[in-house]
Amino acid sequence: MSYFSHILLNNVIPLTIMIAIGIVLYRVFKLDIKTLSKLNFYLFSPSIMFKMLYESSLSLAVLGKTLLFFCIYFIVMFLIVELVIRLRGYRGGMVTAMRNSVIFYNSANYAIPLNQLVFVGDPFTLSIQIIIMMMQSLLPNTYGIYSVNANKKSELKATLRTILTLPVIYVIPLAFLMKGFHIPVPGSIYTTVNYVANGFIATALLTLGVQLGSMKWKFNFSDVMLSNVLRLLIGPAVGFGVVMLMGIHGVMAQALVMSCAVPTSLSSVLIAVEYDNEPEFSSQAVFSSTIFSIFTVTMVIYLIKFIS
Repeated sequence: MSYFSHILLNNVIPLTIMIAIGIVLYRVFKLDIKTLSKLNFYLFSPSIMFKMLYESSLSLAVLGKTLLFFCIYFIVMFLIVELVIRLRGYRGGMVTAMRNSVIFYNSANYAIPLNQLVFVGDPFTLSIQIIIMMMQSLLPNTYGIYSVNANKKSELKATLRTILTLPVIYVIPLAFLMKGFHIPVPGSIYTTVNYVANGFIATALLTLGVQLGSMKWKFNFSDVMLSNVLRLLIGPAVGFGVVMLMGIHGVMAQALVMSCAVPTSLSSVLIAVEYDNEPEFSSQAVFSSTIFSIFTVTMVIYLIKFIS
C-alpha cells in the first residue's frame, strides 16, 4: 500500500468521518460548543498528555536537542507568519487566528500514528514526536490563550488567572516527576486516565465538527489557503533548514522534519471557540489543511528519504 493511500485510509478518512458525525449531531441536537470546548481543555487534553509522557522513554540528550530544534523552528515560523500578517494588513482577532493556525500543528493524533507508520514503530523517533507533542500542548494552553486575551485587551491578571486554571500546565511536570522518581499511579486512577485519554481524539474531532456545523460557511478562500501554504509547505521547508543549521543527520533529522509537516492543530479551533476569536476561519483552516495534507505529507515523506 502506498503512503498516499495509507495516509488517506488511516488518517484523513477516519478524521473526516468523525468531523462529519459532529456536523450531523449539531444539526440534529444543537450541541453546546462551549461545553465540548471545556471538556477538551480541562479533561481530555491533560489526560492524554499525562498518559503519553508517563509511558514514554525519553533520554536527556534527545530531549535537549529536540527542544532546541523546536525553539528555533517556532521562532522562525513565528517571524514568517508575523511578516505575512503585516503584509496582509490583518487586524483584530484575525491576527491571532492566522498566527495560531500556522504555529500550532497536529502533533498528537495525526503526527504520532504517522511517525509510527513511516518509521515502523521505532521508539527513538516516537520519543522525538512525543517531545514535540508536549511543546505543542503546552504552548496553546499558555501563549495561545494569552495572545487571544491580549488581543481583546483583557487585564493581564485575568489572563494569567485563566492560564493558571488549565490542568495541562501542571500535568506535564507531574508526569515527568512521577516518571523520574518511579512513582506508580494507583491502578484505579490509571484506569480512569486511560478511559479519558482514549476519548480525546473523538471528542476533539466532534468539537471541530460541531463548530463546522454551526458555521454559515462563507469560505474565506484566500486567507485559509494562505494559512495552509504556510503550515503545509513553508513549515516542513523551515524544518529542513533548521536541522541542516543544527547539523542534525539521519533518522533524527527525518523525524524532526516530518514533525513539521502535519496540518493545523485542533487546539487552534478549541481556543478560537472558547474565546470567540475567529472560530469560522480557524475551523476552515484545520479542516482544509487536514485534507490537503494527504498530498503534502506524502511529498515530505518521499523527500526526507534523501536526508542522510
